[in-house]
Amino acid sequence: MITSPFYWGVASAAAQTEGAADEDGRGPSIWDEFSLRRRKIAGGHTPAISSSFYHRYAEDIDLLALLGIPNFRFSVSWSRIFPEGKGHINQKGVDFYDRLVDTCLEKNIQPWITLYHWDLPLALEKKGGWTQRDTVQHFCDYASLAVRKFGDRVQHWMALNEPLAFTGAGYFLGIHAPGKRGLQHFIPAAHHATLAQAQGIRIIQDHGKTAGTTFSCSWITPHSEKERDIKAAQRTDALMNRFYIEPLLGYGYPLNDLPFLRKIEKYIQAGDENAMVATPDFIGIQNYTREVVKHSWFTPYMQATLVGAPRRGVPHTLMKWEIYPEGIYLLLKKFAAYPEVKSIIVTENGAAFPDQLINGEVNDTERSGYLEAYIRQVLRAKAEGVPVDGYFVWSLTDNFEWAEGYYPRFGLIHVDYSTQKRTIKSSALAYGKWIREYKLEAKCESVSALHNKSEAVDVFSTDHPTES
Repeated sequence: MITSPFYWGVASAAAQTEGAADEDGRGPSIWDEFSLRRRKIAGGHTPAISSSFYHRYAEDIDLLALLGIPNFRFSVSWSRIFPEGKGHINQKGVDFYDRLVDTCLEKNIQPWITLYHWDLPLALEKKGGWTQRDTVQHFCDYASLAVRKFGDRVQHWMALNEPLAFTGAGYFLGIHAPGKRGLQHFIPAAHHATLAQAQGIRIIQDHGKTAGTTFSCSWITPHSEKERDIKAAQRTDALMNRFYIEPLLGYGYPLNDLPFLRKIEKYIQAGDENAMVATPDFIGIQNYTREVVKHSWFTPYMQATLVGAPRRGVPHTLMKWEIYPEGIYLLLKKFAAYPEVKSIIVTENGAAFPDQLINGEVNDTERSGYLEAYIRQVLRAKAEGVPVDGYFVWSLTDNFEWAEGYYPRFGLIHVDYSTQKRTIKSSALAYGKWIREYKLEAKCESVSALHNKSEAVDVFSTDHPTES
């Protein structure tokens, strides 16, 4: 029987949707600068306009309400609030998020805010960005102001979005902003992000709000039963799925499985062992695929390589990511095994396919099938007692997809970037239908329970207007 609220929603991010890059006092972010470098973004695209959410947010919120999607996760642009990353507050930026939050609530949509979704103010990056310890304090100052300004209306907050992604791709591989490469950048950036996620959670909780943070994760499978492939998969799992959550929960970094990262210890100052620990009210997991791993002598540090889905001849998305719905079920079980994890929200799941706008419609049946299969696995985990309390689709609209530019489309709503016209895809209609069916099922079960237990509570009653 369904006994607790389940949060259905969609997700987005400021750097990927807002546009208005140099309007109303916003300062540049690392992605504004990175996108101007030659050959860094597919097609030479930039996020300068994107899906113009800054100007069209009211239209997009109306579409959310029309579809019956009751929760909306978005991020605040740090450089729209603090153009230099610190110091001067841009009131026009604060006013924009005030309007956005109010518009959501007017439409009975619950806003969920992510404080940092990869768009570090460029002014801070010029001083070293996440490789510099001062950035942690600047993040805390920004987080404190945001929660003070919007916390009177926003209950659910996330400190960071996918710290492994923005430190690994941005400070080790150099394929994302700010484009730095090498362990000498990744190791300090990783530790400072670890400190920021814990301190961000505590700041949110100190204001009486529900605090979490989000992790990118993939189910890891060895390519064969050979011992070297199994060990390669274990190392990959330690980095991709354990490296950031375990210090947060008090276990420290999994350095026994990742000995090449022991240099991180030189950045751990007195008191950091406690400072990087917090008790999140929930964790967000973000899953799109699984990874099959084999041993590789030629891969530095990890001695592991991924065996891609096309090479294995398995179904995959436009991003060449394997479609493996059971992976999300296995990951939910894996993360729930930490005793400290009391609630899990799937804060991102989705897929890019070659959508086509034909006669004013986008019949994206592949995406509908993908979402349905993954949602079934999420609800399977919930039925087995995993404390999974929500599911958010990535993403609300098509948008700027980082180094891939505008080529991949993940949205439930199609965007014609030349005109900014929105078109609701068939997957969006299907998702809205599934939400209504789930809510009806929950209400029927709750009503049935009332006949058997006098203290039973209908979690979808008017006593809980923002929970769905």
